[in-house]
Amino acid sequence: MALLTVLLVIVLYPLYFILIASVSDPLDVNGGRVRLLPVAFTLEGYRSLVGNGAIWRGYGNTLLYMAVGTTVNVAVTLTGAYPLSRKDLLGRNAVMMLFTFTMFFSGGIVPTYLLVKSLGMLDSMWAVILPGAVSVWNLVMARTFFQHYIPEELREAAVMDGCSDFVFFAKVALPLSKAIVAVLALFYAVAHWNSFFGALIYFRDESKYPLQLILRNMLIRGEVQETLNLELGGGSPAAESIKYGAIVIASLPVLALYPFVQKHFVKGVRLGALKG
Repeated sequence: MALLTVLLVIVLYPLYFILIASVSDPLDVNGGRVRLLPVAFTLEGYRSLVGNGAIWRGYGNTLLYMAVGTTVNVAVTLTGAYPLSRKDLLGRNAVMMLFTFTMFFSGGIVPTYLLVKSLGMLDSMWAVILPGAVSVWNLVMARTFFQHYIPEELREAAVMDGCSDFVFFAKVALPLSKAIVAVLALFYAVAHWNSFFGALIYFRDESKYPLQLILRNMLIRGEVQETLNLELGGGSPAAESIKYGAIVIASLPVLALYPFVQKHFVKGVRLGALKG
């Protein structure tokens, strides 16, 4: 218990520090005087972020990309994993080898960009959704779930009652697969929420930027000093306050999502250990 307590403190303290640093005076944060409690409490960093219209636009874009992307990801992954879990599917091992091959080798950024461009998806949300529509790891995890938790005898009984493969998948397999659906939705949603590299490559219209890319531009390119100069005076210490506030704001939706799928999370991680 003592060891686990120490590990808990090691993991939680950086998160706690980000929270108290976001409401402390930037000069005290830079001076190392913020350790356990906020010093010179201030909400200037949050006021600056909330007052920036680009933040809210990025929030809306990211929520849209996350909702549509997660729906596409889960739908494609489940409809791909179920047939691959069936022993009567010819060539399923060869198909899985092709999927597994892509986990270690890819065409690279330039060929992928040229493909997306040739399909006319530049500056479209589909450019950040379709190229990564399937995660092979999640596909393997879903296939393993179907193999171990959807008995073959159940399908045989359904077939005897005149149930087709499509009907069995939609009305029997999916209702029994809420755990894996929740885990897949969580994994894909978090990936979409944290993603910015695809938007950085494929988007030119700043009105379509996701939140993470907007925060990146504000912090790395110094746009925060240009857009908020009247409020912050352009000093470098203020950027520290905004940096910590941006981390908190960007993390809130994901933290709010975890409690709803927490009970399925352990089962999903355990399924990933089974490769049969």
